[in-house]
Amino acid sequence: MKASRLTAVGLVAAAGLWIASGHLLPHEQAESRAAVRTGEGEVKKLFRVAVAETSVLPHSRRLTISGRTEADRRVTVTARTGGVLTELRVKRGMSVEKGEVIAVLSDEAREAQVAQALAVTTQKRTELEAKRQLIMNGTLPRLQLGDLESQLKAAQAALAAAEAERDRGMVRAPWSGVVHDVAVEVGQAAFSFAGREIATLVALDPMLAVAEVPERKLAGLKAGDMAEVRLVTGETARGRIRFVAKTASQATRTYRVEVELPNVDGRIPDGITAEVSVPLSPLPATRVPRSALTFSSTGELGVRAVDADGIVGFLPVNVVEDEQIFMWLGGIPAASRVIVQGQDFVREGQKVEAVMAASEVTATAR
Repeated sequence: MKASRLTAVGLVAAAGLWIASGHLLPHEQAESRAAVRTGEGEVKKLFRVAVAETSVLPHSRRLTISGRTEADRRVTVTARTGGVLTELRVKRGMSVEKGEVIAVLSDEAREAQVAQALAVTTQKRTELEAKRQLIMNGTLPRLQLGDLESQLKAAQAALAAAEAERDRGMVRAPWSGVVHDVAVEVGQAAFSFAGREIATLVALDPMLAVAEVPERKLAGLKAGDMAEVRLVTGETARGRIRFVAKTASQATRTYRVEVELPNVDGRIPDGITAEVSVPLSPLPATRVPRSALTFSSTGELGVRAVDADGIVGFLPVNVVEDEQIFMWLGGIPAASRVIVQGQDFVREGQKVEAVMAASEVTATAR
């Protein structure tokens, strides 16, 4: 019992001496050691980031928008006179030339009317020629000459009208194209066949690639510029911009752009999905990895960079072009050291250790 008490007293005394030793040491020496330890800790705490030195290059942008192909012309051919459809010379998918006969309507005495008008014209011409000499000799009054000439002109006008009516019985193609649809059959008739749809024609050469461009991307597009069109089938074609709308669609607030494509062989069909790519004027830009983009504390899009003293700064940017892995950005000065790894773990004003990235991220102009 006595031995345990002595042991307890000894432990208490030792603890008291250990606590008192801290107060007995020189205060200035303790602070200096703490400062040294703190300074060593700061050096060890520098965060390491990977940086890439950038260069500003003239970058040729491309505007890529989705669209569709569209026939340059489309028309519904109609009958302009009455009769029975006696002959139909076209089928769906057939190519026709300008002026080619598509359908034939029954005569309905139109040929007879032409013959009658021709006979009257011949009579009036013969009568005028027979009496002209008598009028010039003074045998007949000169006033009859004007009357006879008027009768001949009226007969000629009636003949021209009869021939036009006869020609309306032959329905012809207004221009070269492909028959898209046929709406009638041989033997159909009505009291008046005039105005009845016969067939629908589309012109496939040239073919148009039509796209709706948002108002923010309209700048830089102008008629005459070259464009590349990639069809959903994998085929590509090149053409020139023929039309850029000056008025936006009320429904979509987009502008219609038409690219004219040569299609002599008709390989590009009407109404197929297409992707239109138009080169725009080059802009000075910097190519950085997509992963380098970040947001500032205020929510602004940009990149973080390290200056010569190792201090992190933020550079706001504007997107020039978006690629799969890289981004072309404006607003980054030349020779900037952009953080490409670790940018999300540091903040503006923080001192870091910057090391060069393993691979080069900038590119040459194109």
